[in-house]
This record gives sequence, C-alpha cells and structure tokens, in this order.
Amino acid sequence: MHLNLRICTAILLAVILLAACKKNNTAGGNPVPYVSVGLNVYPGDPSNFDIQVIGGWKYLDGGLNGLVIYRKSEQEFVVLERTSSYLPNDKNAKVYVQKDNFTLRDTVSKSEWRIFDGEVTKAPATWPLRQYGATYDGNLLRISN
Repeated sequence: MHLNLRICTAILLAVILLAACKKNNTAGGNPVPYVSVGLNVYPGDPSNFDIQVIGGWKYLDGGLNGLVIYRKSEQEFVVLERTSSYLPNDKNAKVYVQKDNFTLRDTVSKSEWRIFDGEVTKAPATWPLRQYGATYDGNLLRISN
C-alpha cells in the first residue's frame, strides 16, 4: 500500500512537471506567437519601389499574419508583424497602415501603433507589435529573428 502511494505520487509529480515545461511560444512575453522568419528583400528592385524612399512602406508575406516593412532612414528599416498584439489569436485583427502613413491600426479592436517602432499609441492594446531583425548592406535587406 505504501509503495502504491509513492508510485502514484511520483506519476502525478511527473505529469505536473511535464505540463509546466510546455514550451513558451511567445518569446519575450509578447502575446504574439513566435514564428521563424528568414527573408531577403532587395529594396532597389523595381517591385519594391514603395520602400526606396525614406518613409516608404510595403506589406510582405511572412511571419504569422504578414509583415510591414518601413524605411526609417537611408540605411535603416523596421519590420513589424501585422498580427495585433491585443488579439493575437484573431486572424481578422490584422494591422493596416493608415492614411497618415505613420499609424498602424487593427481592424477589430481599433488599437493603434507607430509604424517606425511598433509602440502602442491607442488602447486597448498594451503590447508593441512584434518586431523582426532587419540588416541592410546597401543592396540586400535581411529580415530574421
């Protein structure tokens, strides 16, 4: 009887530990799930004319729900996930660039973020948009995380 109690306790403890070890898929606490991104973009290509000037932006496939690339300076780009950080599990809560070309808004919660850094400017969102790494060598823009 005493041996059965120990075995049951050990099994219960193992189940609890395994459940607690579930991989955190949100990296850094950001509520938007982490997905691997590795893309190459040539800003000088005619198909990318929208990002050839400072302040230009373009939507791009990739990430969880699409990306938006913003040209911050001659050598600096910002790449943001289009998934709303307020409603990360709602595919309809995708962010779009507004007419001012500096604001992103999700279509469901109406939360807003700045395009040049992904920071929240209008609630109910409290988390910034997920930002991906962008390195530019004057010819090739590498987007990764």
